[in-house]
Amino acid sequence: MSKTKASILLVEDDQNLGFVVRDVLQLKGYEVDWQKDGTMGIKSFFEKGFDLCILDVMLPNKDGFTVATELRELDKDIPIIFLTAKTMQDDRIKGYKAGADDYITKPFSTEEFLLRVEAVLKRCFDNGLPTGRKDVFNIGKYVFDYTNQTLKIEKNERTLTKREADVLKLLFINRNEVLARETALRLIWGSDDYFTGRSMDVFITRLRKYLKDDPEVTIDNVHGVGFKMVVR
Repeated sequence: MSKTKASILLVEDDQNLGFVVRDVLQLKGYEVDWQKDGTMGIKSFFEKGFDLCILDVMLPNKDGFTVATELRELDKDIPIIFLTAKTMQDDRIKGYKAGADDYITKPFSTEEFLLRVEAVLKRCFDNGLPTGRKDVFNIGKYVFDYTNQTLKIEKNERTLTKREADVLKLLFINRNEVLARETALRLIWGSDDYFTGRSMDVFITRLRKYLKDDPEVTIDNVHGVGFKMVVR
């Protein structure tokens, strides 16, 4: 059996359905990360990155619509399929407004499900299938390895803390756009109170120092909103 390289985030709290969907996808060669609530789904997406997200609508902690909206803050182009028992037109409209590329209602046949997953991937990627996750980023003259938490320029390499790496990745994936302070605090610290805000400011200051050897890369303050990494 040939293996695809597409990686899929499945967020489904129904144990039985989750097992079935995960196994069906894995048998077709997809890499699958199965999470059982909305909060953990977002956390997993931020840390790992995926080619496609399949979300149940009714989830613990955060519903699928909220999860989809927050995923779009991380990657505006990530394909999303909603998986739900709901059939009301208003819910379908809400799903598409939240960024759905498809909306599959339960019960469904595994054959139809797989065909629709493949159709979304082909529609969203130029070459039919994505090439897998990317954890190494070029930031100007720097090479940032998120997984190994290193930042390198020429022969100089710095090891980052996990939180420094998280902040840098979030800034970079939102490069040349404003990253709202509340978004960063929610995703990385889990809250947006005064103390976590001050902590983030410290990390931003550190990252500016780490990136100072390339004047084409800056992290700007956007007063009252957040931060903006500019890569010229």
